[in-house]
Amino acid sequence: MTLMTFVYLIAGLVLLVAGAEVLVRGAAKLAAQFGIPPLIIGLTVVAFGTSAPETAVSVQAALNGSGDLAIGNVVGSNIANVLLVLGATALVAPLIVSRQLIRLDVPIMIGASLVVYALAWDGALSRLEGALLFAGVISYTAFLIISSRKDKAAAEDDEFVKEFGLDEPAKPYAWALNLGFLIAGLVLLVVGSNFLVEGAVSLARALGLSELVIGLTVIAIGTSLPELATSIIAAFKGERDIAVGNIVGSNIFNLLCVLGLASMVSPNPISVAANALAFDFPVMIAVAVACLPIFFAGYRINRWEGLLFLAYYLAYTVYLVLSSTGRPFAEVFGEAMLGYALPLTAVTLVIIAGRAWHKQKA
Repeated sequence: MTLMTFVYLIAGLVLLVAGAEVLVRGAAKLAAQFGIPPLIIGLTVVAFGTSAPETAVSVQAALNGSGDLAIGNVVGSNIANVLLVLGATALVAPLIVSRQLIRLDVPIMIGASLVVYALAWDGALSRLEGALLFAGVISYTAFLIISSRKDKAAAEDDEFVKEFGLDEPAKPYAWALNLGFLIAGLVLLVVGSNFLVEGAVSLARALGLSELVIGLTVIAIGTSLPELATSIIAAFKGERDIAVGNIVGSNIFNLLCVLGLASMVSPNPISVAANALAFDFPVMIAVAVACLPIFFAGYRINRWEGLLFLAYYLAYTVYLVLSSTGRPFAEVFGEAMLGYALPLTAVTLVIIAGRAWHKQKA
């Protein structure tokens, strides 16, 4: 392992975060200049723009033939978005959950997770299956735009206007400047993804870890940095938090668009490791399902629930590292989590959701 491995990793992460920020702000202001409502910008450009690092990394990994890295990035990012990002943000301030998320978006996230799991069950994702996933994100986006025009939320409009400065008077030739930001963001994402993939593959080989584990941990956390930074800063500012909606939308985008595009551009079907199908995919689905009772209980994520999310993410990461290095404690640790911690948490969440349902009914 050389110094250049760490240089590639750090440079890649910095360029990805900077590229995502520049891309989102440039695209949001450019869309506003063409008269696109702020709410639609938030539902599409902002939510999907925060997944730009995942898209760049997975597509580049697929082109390089590193299928495990592409799969690990998406699955790991979805797990990190819920357990790490929402968990850390909820510790700063309890998060608000809209009713639409519980009735529509979270079920879609769960459904998309199950669909991807079913398509990957044979051990590969083909171009046709990638095209089906990509068609799903197009349909989802179209539905969001149509429904948002019918039911326009002024509060969310105000938030997107304030967050991205969409109410500022347009300067002469501002469209050219914003277009330049958009292009610069894309360039930074491409260069950053190349650096990050190169560094991740070198790190995996040097440590004797699989590309899947590196994708599930180092790359997943790195590509989730835009969501993490944005959510925590917003919580510190005391602004009305839209982190939950952005995270759910980002997870849907990761499953349908990122994996769809990666499968479509890959020279060969993207192989899916057996251990990912046996463990990591079920964890991703379980995390998505767990969102329903937690979100439903009071339509908010409390600090203790955020702490629970963080504890599970730490446990998940520790298990990955232990199992990948062949430590004997890994099996005992896994059995303790599956046999005791997870069932106890599931029962607790069901009781909480049941009490919330009875309270609302009363």
